[in-house]
Amino acid sequence: MPPKKRSNGTPQKKEFKGNIKNESPGSSENAVLSPERHKDKESEFVSLSEELQATDPVCDHAWRIWEREIKPMDNANMLCSNRQQWGACLFIAGMELDGISLTFTQFLKVVGLSVKQFISLVRKMDVNVDTISPKVNTAVTRLEKKFDVTFALYQRFVKTCEKIFAEPDKEKRKELWESSWTMFLLAKGTFLQMEDDLVIAFQLLLCVLEFFTKRFTPSLLKSPYKSAISSSTLSPPTRTSRRHQGKTKTRPLEMDMQLLETLCREGDCSVDEVKNVYQTTFCAFLDSVGLSGLQGLPPMETLSKQYEELHHKNKDFDARLFLVDDETLSPNKIDVSKVEVTPRKNFPGEDVVIPVPQTPIRAAMNSIQQLRVDLTSASDQPSSNLLVYYKNCTVDPSEEIRKRVEDLGQIFVQRFAQAVGQHCEGLGRKRFNLGAQLYYKVMESMLKSEEKRLSVQNFSKLLNNAAFHTSLLACALEVVMATYVGNSLKNGGLGRNSGTSDSIETDLCFPWILDVFQLPAFDFYKVIESFIKAEPTLKHDMMKHLEQCEHVIMESLAWRADSPLFDLLKQSREEGPGEQAEPPATLNQPLYHNHTAADLYLSPVRPSRQPPSTEAEPLTPGTKAPRSNSLSLFYKKLYRMAYLRLEKLFSHLLTSHSELEPIIWTLLQHTLQNEYELMRDRHLDQLIMSAMYAICKVKNVDLRFKTIVTAYKELPNTNQETFKRVLIREGQYDSIIVFYNLVFMQKLKTNILQYSSPRPPPLSPIPHIPCSPYKNSPLRVPGSNNVYVSPLKSSLMTPRSRILISIGESFGSADKFQKINQMVSSTDWSLKRRLDGGSALKPLKRLRFDMDGQDEADGSKSSGESTLIQKLAEMSSTRSRMQEQKLKEESINEHPGP
Repeated sequence: MPPKKRSNGTPQKKEFKGNIKNESPGSSENAVLSPERHKDKESEFVSLSEELQATDPVCDHAWRIWEREIKPMDNANMLCSNRQQWGACLFIAGMELDGISLTFTQFLKVVGLSVKQFISLVRKMDVNVDTISPKVNTAVTRLEKKFDVTFALYQRFVKTCEKIFAEPDKEKRKELWESSWTMFLLAKGTFLQMEDDLVIAFQLLLCVLEFFTKRFTPSLLKSPYKSAISSSTLSPPTRTSRRHQGKTKTRPLEMDMQLLETLCREGDCSVDEVKNVYQTTFCAFLDSVGLSGLQGLPPMETLSKQYEELHHKNKDFDARLFLVDDETLSPNKIDVSKVEVTPRKNFPGEDVVIPVPQTPIRAAMNSIQQLRVDLTSASDQPSSNLLVYYKNCTVDPSEEIRKRVEDLGQIFVQRFAQAVGQHCEGLGRKRFNLGAQLYYKVMESMLKSEEKRLSVQNFSKLLNNAAFHTSLLACALEVVMATYVGNSLKNGGLGRNSGTSDSIETDLCFPWILDVFQLPAFDFYKVIESFIKAEPTLKHDMMKHLEQCEHVIMESLAWRADSPLFDLLKQSREEGPGEQAEPPATLNQPLYHNHTAADLYLSPVRPSRQPPSTEAEPLTPGTKAPRSNSLSLFYKKLYRMAYLRLEKLFSHLLTSHSELEPIIWTLLQHTLQNEYELMRDRHLDQLIMSAMYAICKVKNVDLRFKTIVTAYKELPNTNQETFKRVLIREGQYDSIIVFYNLVFMQKLKTNILQYSSPRPPPLSPIPHIPCSPYKNSPLRVPGSNNVYVSPLKSSLMTPRSRILISIGESFGSADKFQKINQMVSSTDWSLKRRLDGGSALKPLKRLRFDMDGQDEADGSKSSGESTLIQKLAEMSSTRSRMQEQKLKEESINEHPGP
């Protein structure tokens, strides 16, 4: 419970005591901790569990997390007491079991942590793939994002209030700040479903400040707000008595437009959008709390009580405590350094401009303003030039384009309101109109470029292509949405089909727009590069954002089960080896291409030097269909991105084994080209990590998955669900280790073991990476393209003599391996099934795991030597001795390439 308040609702900095009665509905005997049941645990831990109102199951689960995962860790890196670590374990367990009783602020008070300290502690505790579940990770991420947004809003609130109010009485000024901030928090929490939308929340804050400012005596306001108060302003502030509050005659709330315009101008905010927020969201909020007809200032005790109820319902942090600099809301030093300051004015004659620090709100407002400036001359209807292009088509697309934009606009506005909150349809419409302006502007630019390239004006085939138009409009809207909500990506594209997405969308970041329009990511990818080239006003950060969207598509979104990419790949495979998605031989060539959106959307028909025909010509019987431009370009980009990802992770882990990098890349490239079904509903990084582990295993290099995922977490633009929640089979997910053991290794074992032979498979060429020379390569034989010199390995392995599974790593308990055995031996499925749906099933032999031994790669044993390892040694000893003798007689130090 938040600190006690005086009658006026002022938050006080007081110590919190944790003996709060649990008032959550559905409480039962199970909700009361039984200390006698937990005599096997440390008494202080049990006492803390009682303070935090943990149930018996939560207490047991938290203790297991502590004993198995946290206690063995090096506490020097934790920088927290046992009590604080226990508290984090109890929070994690409570979130997983839906057993949280206290609010987040109450929890922080008991364990003595701030929001930022707690989040940092949880991140440090997450050392294994199953210490922190995706559910908990999502909850912690949302808390962090909400805190950052609320802190940024509070900073701007303080700065704006200091500019507005000249109230000399500190107590009255304090009360005014508390009332307005609490009203804002209540309005945001009540009417904005997506509370971490910084722009809309800031617009709502300006509405609240208008509400209070016009009720203040003009003499107590600073310029320019003093002169902004119009003659129709309400009377000076009076406190409405609760006794007479219901008897006060209400009248419709009127905006003071002059004041609102001043607030918007000072805040670099669109007056039109803030006016829309005022008339819809803010007025609806005032009606809901009975304040729409209020003449004076609202009663603080009423606002505080209503926010108290909302805060306890949501069980998050109490944002009122920003007002008293409460220790639970103390920001990091980095956050403090972002506080906005007034820049020094230049002296006469000085040309140097000192920039204002880019706080989150200022950066967002500047980007939005720049977007509006860039679209000043654009219209949300086709221009006269576009209409000419439409008329020149064999089949006039005008009506189809108009109807499509209208239908998609209705869908967009509806989904926007569902995501953001009640009464936000108007804001959604305004954002869609901006997107439509950009859509028509870029379309016209693309057609002018195509006209110049092809010397034709009839683009009937392209302009009647629905996928092209939907993708182009989606890309324009993504630019608009990213400008408003920030250039962040959601879950690396994994959240949608993994079964963890919320029933109601609460995040407008990419790939939200794809879901809204039901647009395949592979279709969206085709327009990105042409969009960037066709829009010269696009800023660098937005170009980077669209490129990042392209990366997310290539790494996961294009590989969803229903993606058209698989149909193209299947067609490519059926056409034979000569028509591969992208032949490896081309990888070391620069990525030069002049494909336009027209080429890609009309693919697989190759562009010719002749003008595009209205309809695709049927193939003559016996002739082969042309190779898909869109597929070829996709794979070229995919290979280059995959290699860069591999190189980045390799540089963190295996710099002392540089000879392994081209081998790992060869295995990865082979997988993407020939076993692409492994990517279905999965992520590229899952294959990269598995390939790295597999080659290290076969080369007897000690590298564990724990080490790999620890390094992976440090890379930019990664998400923990990538290694925590991997598809095993339909509807079933588990960690990266289970995926490796049951899927990756089973499918590729024969290929993997070839790299241990004296004559391993030829190495794949390294993709050409502009401005990034290939590092850590084996020595290339001068005058040859694909002959490399590398150390000879002295072991020969076969599928029978070598086991490649991951055994005994410290990712949870031994029941993980029992579950793997059960899954492997299950009669209703088999990973030996051809992933493309072909051939009959082959039964899997039961895998036997060392239940408590160490990873076989480190050579260590458990208290009882693993039977599996003993059998492995027996099977391979004779063959190894024979092979070793044979190799001593040979001197092979180079092998030919492909």
